[in-house]
Amino acid sequence: MSTQLTCSLDHAHYRLEELVVAHHARHSLTHGIAARIGEGISTEDHRSTYDIADLYGEGFDPRLTAGDLAVHHNEGLPPPDIRAEQQRIERADALVLVYPVYWWSMPALLKGWIDRVFSNGWAFEFRPDAPLIKKLGHLPIHLLGVGGADPGTYSRHGYAAAMRTHIDHGIFNYCGAKVITSELMLESETAKLLESHLYEGSQTLGESMHYGVSVTDSCLGWGDTEALLTRAATALARAKPLMKVG
Repeated sequence: MSTQLTCSLDHAHYRLEELVVAHHARHSLTHGIAARIGEGISTEDHRSTYDIADLYGEGFDPRLTAGDLAVHHNEGLPPPDIRAEQQRIERADALVLVYPVYWWSMPALLKGWIDRVFSNGWAFEFRPDAPLIKKLGHLPIHLLGVGGADPGTYSRHGYAAAMRTHIDHGIFNYCGAKVITSELMLESETAKLLESHLYEGSQTLGESMHYGVSVTDSCLGWGDTEALLTRAATALARAKPLMKVG
């Protein structure tokens, strides 16, 4: 595959991008997209680099603890594992979340990561007797959800709008972080599986076999796979004029 899937994030302005991935399967489409984004970052501009936080692979625990609740009530400091996640974000010039859509939202793993990491005192400052302080106004956000349903389903039922309200506005706007791009890459399950082979289709194991054709599920050919992944670049490029970091 080529390096066309760079997501056009104007990498001259982003020295380090933090890519957070929330999927249990290392060979999933979600991980594949994140990897291509990372490849594009380092290829397009040698001054830009990236770090991938594989929440499942790293064993991140999304469950709130007593320590997390103490932080929320201004009665304690963030636990060491949470402080480490916050420092990752602090080192980055932009945050990119790549995740599968589960029940018209992000996976519980990613939501738990936000619940614990975007804590009171770090992402925002809330006290009953004082105005809310949004503390992440310096952080550009890029969101890419991978959904199985088609665009018509998201439109008819208002799922896409609900996700923007919940995630873009409810989470990141609350913290002051600016969502630069928020896109859904849909029909990941209603079309053929996105597995890269030289030729599309599938074949049965036997004496007469063809090189470069899947022996399991029916798959896209190399060219179609590359074109579909490049859609992520097109989606994230729509807001390019807004991507300058002050």
